Amino acid sequence: MLNYAIKRLGLAVVIVSVAMTLLFSMIYLIPGDPASVALGPRATPEMVAALRARMGLDQPVWVQFWNFYSGAWTGDLGIEVLSNRPVLTVVMEQLPFTLALIAGGITWSVALGIPLGCMAAVRRGSFADRLVGVLSVAVIAVPSFVVAIYALLIFAVALQWLPAIGAGEPGDLGDQLTHLILPSLAVGLGWVGYIARMVRASMLEVLEASHIRTARAFGLPERQITYRYALSIAILPTVTLLGIGIGQMLSSAVFAEIVFARPGIGKLVYDAILTRNYPLVTGAVLVTTVLFVVINVIADLIIGALDPRVRSGF
Repeated sequence: MLNYAIKRLGLAVVIVSVAMTLLFSMIYLIPGDPASVALGPRATPEMVAALRARMGLDQPVWVQFWNFYSGAWTGDLGIEVLSNRPVLTVVMEQLPFTLALIAGGITWSVALGIPLGCMAAVRRGSFADRLVGVLSVAVIAVPSFVVAIYALLIFAVALQWLPAIGAGEPGDLGDQLTHLILPSLAVGLGWVGYIARMVRASMLEVLEASHIRTARAFGLPERQITYRYALSIAILPTVTLLGIGIGQMLSSAVFAEIVFARPGIGKLVYDAILTRNYPLVTGAVLVTTVLFVVINVIADLIIGALDPRVRSGF
């Protein structure tokens, strides 16, 4: 397990390094002068030159890349243009809101997807199985921003059951959770279908295994066989799917944070793009990339701990 963990961490470092190189290249290849765009058309040449020097744009490309690369590994992502604050500080202030949104989306997807997948597998070929299949495809096909808009219109505007905008009062956990229900539903609903289909397929395979037939031969209750012996094995591919799905949820969080006017990294990047605040865009995207890689490493380590075949095959 230790060797497997070291290999996964080493691969994660390589992935982050490649992502940093691509990110720097894309920002550098964007046409126009970031300093001129950030200051606007009324800026004087002296103001533009001063901002270019502060952003390090007056240095050779290889120096800029080295400063960006070395600074990123030490936590120095530069200075935010408008507020003159460290980029990492600004991003970390918004990160908890996005993490809470992703956690809520995962809760929706797991709480609904796993029971639906189990029910479809146990009742294979029945009306319930076909209904779960139709609902799974339906929720997968609906974009997250459409779910966000309709959830806002129905539950916040028409029924007035839940708040429409904001993240809740600071320090009031109940109010924050109430404000989290609709945005997290918009982020996680599509993955209910993915998880339900994955659990169904895995459960059907496991229910045909020899140890399940042996358990039935010993007369164990079908409910115990399903949830204690079959689901504990069938759930393993779902952990990997969730690790991958968090990346999609991070992109869906952008729409949810904009529609529901929530703070978060997605809203931060959107506002930074509008103001051409390239250091903030770069820092926020890099932090999001690292977060995605770390979550996938954690998912791989969990799978490796639960299934020795994964460790031996890496």
